[in-house]
Amino acid sequence: MYYFFLLLAFLIGVTNTFQSGVNSQLRLATQNPILSSIISFVTGLVGLLVCYALFNKAPMPSWDTLRSIAWWKWLGGACGAFYVLTVIFIVKDIGPANLLCLIIAGQLVAGVLIDHFGWVGFAVHPINAWRVLGIALIMGGVWLVLKN
Repeated sequence: MYYFFLLLAFLIGVTNTFQSGVNSQLRLATQNPILSSIISFVTGLVGLLVCYALFNKAPMPSWDTLRSIAWWKWLGGACGAFYVLTVIFIVKDIGPANLLCLIIAGQLVAGVLIDHFGWVGFAVHPINAWRVLGIALIMGGVWLVLKN
């Protein structure tokens, strides 16, 4: 199962790259980046609703449970909207390779910090020399790609 999850993580990268191009073309077609983002999220919502209808076995949480969820735990959708809208705005100008290099660098830096401090419910994994070296190598790779 572990290797299957590794494959899925790789496929996330592939689909993110494809998504950037598709959404950029949608922006050109609609002439509106915000509308393009809305269309992207609506199609995603429809897909999730189909998955929910087909595969969900757990009962729906009560309204009281939903109301008791801390405000910051609802920010995932806002983060996704920021991602999609920003990509739609910038991918055509900086290109998918530059975009993804910077996204991956940001994800790695954020991931190491989140691991180190155990933010948002993650287990603590302290920063060490290997992680710092990994960040340095990624940043070097980003610099090489951006320089081209």
